Amino acid sequence: MKDIKAVKGRYYIPRLIEEGEHEHQDFKFAISDARKIARSISAFANNDGGRLLIGVKDNGNIAGVRNEEDIYMIEQAAQMYCRPAQDVAVTAFSTGGGAVVIRAEIAKAARRPVSVKEADGSWQAYYRVKDENIAAPDIMVRSWRHRHGRGGMLRLNDAESLLLRTLEHQEMITVEEYMHSAHLSRETAENIVVRFCAMEILGFVYDNGEFKITRKFKEKDTMSG
Repeated sequence: MKDIKAVKGRYYIPRLIEEGEHEHQDFKFAISDARKIARSISAFANNDGGRLLIGVKDNGNIAGVRNEEDIYMIEQAAQMYCRPAQDVAVTAFSTGGGAVVIRAEIAKAARRPVSVKEADGSWQAYYRVKDENIAAPDIMVRSWRHRHGRGGMLRLNDAESLLLRTLEHQEMITVEEYMHSAHLSRETAENIVVRFCAMEILGFVYDNGEFKITRKFKEKDTMSG
């Protein structure tokens, strides 16, 4: 295998590493499973984008990549395991001492959801929350798809008004809490939430191990879906 052509990154890569892993950055010591990389690509694409640093351990130590095979694995993950396929900008950086780190930049998807083909043949979308890739719940995925469809609400019924009034006084609630307070079936409650999220009136926030719904007053105030 030919040596990787790398640009100078002796100071640039350590500056990125100093940021640690966060909502828009993930470290990968090596790539042994294209599907796992696809989950990171999906999570970043469904959020606001991000980057992978390949050849960096979880503790931030630079190990470097072995050869060009890691680049091929990234491309395979983005093209074969993601639906729709994603374009990933890959750049190799030399960090001194012969070590090379790959930066793989993933843009925010123009059309969500970006899903991953799992081992059992199913498709699962992911969302980046802090330094984790979290499986996106069905209601979140439905809201993304609904944004590309037709329709909207011109008049609010009592149940829809209740949801908005509740979120004026509470920062976030679960779908179950809304169901019970409005005396709705799960299907009806979820359909209302999906429509509001599709209209970007509501968004999703990850709290205590689950996604909840919240009012989108400002984009920066929520991790919106």
